[in-house]
Amino acid sequence: MGVRKRLAADKRKEEQKSIAFAKLTNVPTSPRKMRLVADMVRGKEVFRALGILKFSNKEAAARLEKLLRSAVANWEEKNERKAESGELYISTIFVNCAPMLKRLRPAPQGRGYRIRKRSNHVTIIVDTIDNRKTQEA
Repeated sequence: MGVRKRLAADKRKEEQKSIAFAKLTNVPTSPRKMRLVADMVRGKEVFRALGILKFSNKEAAARLEKLLRSAVANWEEKNERKAESGELYISTIFVNCAPMLKRLRPAPQGRGYRIRKRSNHVTIIVDTIDNRKTQEA
């Protein structure tokens, strides 16, 4: 690896150390359904988002709530202190497609219809509200 690439990689690794995130992979829900829930909490304060997810009647909300708690725990571990109410917010949340399971269902006249069982990957990044204000200024 060249010097320039190594320096860029080291810089990227240092930036990653300050970010608290959590990933959920291969969730057997379609990405479209998961994005509906992710859009409800995008940019919100963490404890408010947990309340929204707790009382949502969507199945994906329970998985996202658990993932958000994991991201908060990761932030607390990195910063060696407990998260206070109003301190953290969801800076980034995105849902990507995961590999699809392809199945065949019998159809009339000897045909077969393809069933695509979709799945997704979710990533949540939490950050402090202080950092958000300094980045906007």
